[in-house]
Amino acid sequence: MHTVELLEEALRAAGALGYKVRQEWLAGGGGGECELKGRKHLFIDLSLSISDQLQVALDALDRANASRRLVLSDPLRRALVAYQTGLGRAA
Repeated sequence: MHTVELLEEALRAAGALGYKVRQEWLAGGGGGECELKGRKHLFIDLSLSISDQLQVALDALDRANASRRLVLSDPLRRALVAYQTGLGRAA
């Protein structure tokens, strides 16, 4: 599965977990999750590479325990496990 497809699935999973996903140009700010007015938001910085955008999404899924709460494809589950074990994080 391509990184773009993993990112798309990860963003759908974040939506299923209650995040309002916002993909915006943040000039390298990176994005991440936050809560505004009682609603969870996940900001994805479109100025980042697709791989880095995926890392932001995986971080949110990790914090929300997505692997325990959602049915994920095998490739996304493997990416999340790699992220959780530090194998998928940028050094």
